[in-house]
Amino acid sequence: SSEYAEAPEVEYEVPRYRLLNLSPDCGTLFQWKGSTGCNGGPQLDQPLQTDRPNFTSTSVTVGKGVTQIEFGYTYLDSEELGADVKYQSFGEILFRRGIVADWMEFRLSFSPLQQSTEAGLFQNTTFGSQDLGLALQFALTPQQGLLPEMALITSMSVPTGSTAFTANQVEPGVDLIYAWTINDFLNVAASTQGYGDVDDSGESFLEIAQSCSVGYTLTDKLGAFTEWFVLIPSGARTARTEHYFDAGFTYLITNNLQLDMSAGVGLNDAADGFFVGAGCSIRFP
Repeated sequence: SSEYAEAPEVEYEVPRYRLLNLSPDCGTLFQWKGSTGCNGGPQLDQPLQTDRPNFTSTSVTVGKGVTQIEFGYTYLDSEELGADVKYQSFGEILFRRGIVADWMEFRLSFSPLQQSTEAGLFQNTTFGSQDLGLALQFALTPQQGLLPEMALITSMSVPTGSTAFTANQVEPGVDLIYAWTINDFLNVAASTQGYGDVDDSGESFLEIAQSCSVGYTLTDKLGAFTEWFVLIPSGARTARTEHYFDAGFTYLITNNLQLDMSAGVGLNDAADGFFVGAGCSIRFP
């Protein structure tokens, strides 16, 4: 019979490629691999970072113990089922409060709303409020070279609105924001969202949204942006994909106080006609 020598056991170590390092004591929840110390996070000695006035949310949290309030007004003109429909949003209140750590913030949003409908001789005006929005935002990473600054917003709407404007159900949502500062003049931010919605037939569906916003620092006080975003209904009976373009200006009165104005247009038949708005944001460090 043949004899076989027993082969020696060889241990192989599987290399671990970790792109992120957990950093709960920093201004962001993670740091990119290769970074030294804590980078990113809120900077209270710099101008406030706001959600207003564009569609893309900010990738920076306000900071632990900091309160920021954003509010404004929007007028929107649309055509729905052959009727001329106008919306006015009064307040558009967004309350932001840093909790637990610099990388985590609580958000509450609410807005009264007026809808005016005209179809031939028929005219109707409805005033009420939208559903209450609750959210948590997490600052995930700072920017490091080509690697973006990122944040995640988990949200839900609570059916507290008026009969004409409520969804009558809790609608969850998630929003991933990623941004790059190119130079002192130019920055780019984008977001990918998914959230529950209800179409005109009363059926629930998943709304997917994608946006890309380019910001311009014109002076120390004056900023501007241009933006494209799309709303894609998945599983809806009546809702169709809507494309939009908007642009606007921001004016910084102090590092903690900013004014804004913006306007946008629908780019396809399914989209609303146009909208204009203005607002203000205040930070309380």
